Amino acid sequence: MPIYEYACSACGHKFEALVRSGTEPQCPACKSSELDKLLSVFATTTTQTAPAMPSPCASCSHAGGPGGCGMN
Repeated sequence: MPIYEYACSACGHKFEALVRSGTEPQCPACKSSELDKLLSVFATTTTQTAPAMPSPCASCSHAGGPGGCGMN
């Protein structure tokens, strides 16, 4: 049984509903069945962080020193 997110067209209430096959969800605020299914966003977590990219300016050991970088 999937959980869907809805917005009620009648009153604007947003809610989630566990929808069983063969049933039609209703707004819990106004009991309307005129609903718009919303795009669900999945939440994820991670414990790894991406390494910070070095600054392109003055981060290399170019012989010209800061401001003498060959990338400019």
